[in-house]
Order: sequence, then C-alpha cells, then structure tokens
Amino acid sequence: MQKIGKFVVAAAAALSLAACGQDAKTGTAAPAGPPVPSTDAAQATQSKGRECTADDVKTTGKFGEKPEITIPADCDPPKKLITKDLSDGTGNPAKAGQQLKMNYLLVTWSDKKVLDNSYDRGETFDLNLGAGEVIPGWDQGLTGIKQGGRRLLIIPPDLAYGEGGRGIKPNETLVFVTDAVSVPGNQG
Repeated sequence: MQKIGKFVVAAAAALSLAACGQDAKTGTAAPAGPPVPSTDAAQATQSKGRECTADDVKTTGKFGEKPEITIPADCDPPKKLITKDLSDGTGNPAKAGQQLKMNYLLVTWSDKKVLDNSYDRGETFDLNLGAGEVIPGWDQGLTGIKQGGRRLLIIPPDLAYGEGGRGIKPNETLVFVTDAVSVPGNQG
C-alpha cells in the first residue's frame, strides 16, 4: 500500500481490527453495532443450484506469502463453516485458550474483493483462541491448526457478522486464507 497519509493508514488499521472483531483503540472485542439494512441487489441473487465446496475456491501462494483467493461464480456460498488445510504445519494443534499469531487475507464472497490482509502491514494478528475476541468462524475454524500451517476458512454470515456492520455487508460470507505464524508449545 502506498503511503497516502496518516488517516488512510489509521483507517486501514482500524478496518483490519474491526474485520476480526476488535476495537481499533483498545484492541479488545468490540460490540457488533446496529444492523445495517441491505439495499444491494447482489444480496438477492438467484441460486446456482449447488453450494460451493473448499475445492471450488482457488488459492495461490505458500505459507508466509501473500495469497490470492478466487471465488467461483457457478455455485452458492456454503451455509456451514468450511475449513481446508492448504499446508499442514508441524507440532501441536492449536486449542482454546492459546495465544496465536496469525497472518490472513480476507475476500468477501458477494463482490469477490480483498477487504483486508495482514501481509501488507507486515504484522501478525494476535488472538486468544476461543475467547470470543474474534468472529466465531475464526474461533471454530482455527482450532487444530498447527504452527506453519495455512488454512482456508469459508465463513457463513451466522459465524461472521450476520446482519452486518464493521465495514461488512449484511449476510456476507467471508473467505480467509490464514497462516499460523505461532502456536504455543511449538517453539523449538
């Protein structure tokens, strides 16, 4: 990202925290905020006849590299959380109560655009797994990831932001590629 000004950088940092359920000033879990009504015609699209699977969503890049995510146009977003390990990692699997350091890239299903990523900032996103500091799709979807692992998360609205808010459209499905930079108990 080009350095355009302090406001843009601060806004990007606030959005990144908000996208993962944290308040930009305190770094703590923030309330979801009021629902945002949808007037977007894209939300009322016709069914494609089948739900997408993890194999339908294409990703590029290796652990530690900024990934690319391609969402297909020929299937519907899944209604349940989908996880797929893109690379396995090593060591003990992550469990609730552990402090993880993650990198991520987020693409919104409806418009297939990158909304946020930590790779460009060069800083990991730290979270206490299972503590409700992030959206439920992260708390559930990152359980079991191993240090050095890369995982695809396709998160339905009920495990993301539901009716919307925090820069996310109402009933949006979120697609993340996440890298587990650090999982406790795995440092050698």
